[in-house]
Amino acid sequence: MQDFLSTTTCLIGGVILLLIIFLVNAIKIVPEYQRLVVFRLGRCIGARGPGLILLIPFVDKAVRVDLRELVREIPTQTSITLDNAPISIDFLWYFKVFDPVQSVLAVGSFEAAAQGIATTTLRAVIGGILLDDVLSQRERINVSLRTRLDEVTERWGVKVTNVEIREISPPREVQDAMNRQLKAERERRAIVTESTGTREAAINVAEGEKQAAILRSEGLRQSSILVAEGERQAQVLRAEGYADALAEIFKTAKGIDSQTMTLQYFDTLRKMADSPSTKYIFPMEFTSLLGDFLKKREQ
Repeated sequence: MQDFLSTTTCLIGGVILLLIIFLVNAIKIVPEYQRLVVFRLGRCIGARGPGLILLIPFVDKAVRVDLRELVREIPTQTSITLDNAPISIDFLWYFKVFDPVQSVLAVGSFEAAAQGIATTTLRAVIGGILLDDVLSQRERINVSLRTRLDEVTERWGVKVTNVEIREISPPREVQDAMNRQLKAERERRAIVTESTGTREAAINVAEGEKQAAILRSEGLRQSSILVAEGERQAQVLRAEGYADALAEIFKTAKGIDSQTMTLQYFDTLRKMADSPSTKYIFPMEFTSLLGDFLKKREQ
């Protein structure tokens, strides 16, 4: 009886162990970003997932495929440019699986295959470009590499989304020549900038002097106009004063009789007599004025 219980316990334990192994191999949980490519007895029955997937143990075999965009580094490669200059380049390539079944069935390891294609494509692309263009047209090389890689990997169910050259290392002598060229270019720009600044400064000074001369001439013109205007107004005022004086004299002279005029003549003659001069000038009207004066005195 004890042997029977012992045998039964062993059998139950074995069944439970087999059941656990069965469940472990039968139940698969697939994340959203993965798919399971299922092979049943060696025949592909398609991709499964995401979520809970049930497989037949020892009958079904699953291969996990990541659908996220991934990045891989291509190690430094030495290529020869069109003008026979050796150059070292390393770059990154980004890819994404859009057909998990093809990525498993069409190629053994699409990452290794794509890396081999990338290195040969890089040499082909660089071999058709001059060294100066390699250094200055990095974006063009990126686009060319991505296009050629995508043409190859598309049949594997893989899409190359981007290619980025990370570093380009020309030979030492080329780097020295580039440094000398860069230094010369900087010196040229400095000289051009300095000469441009000097020219603009001279132009600004000349423009300032011109404006100053214009302002001075304008000031002199305005000053001359004001002086002339002042003189004109002064002359007008003097003329008006003379006119008023003459009018007043004329008005006063109309009230003076001939005797008063004769007395004025006599007073003038008296002052002339006081003069040390030995010559005397008598107006022609003197005798007539004297006669009129004597007549009026007799009356």
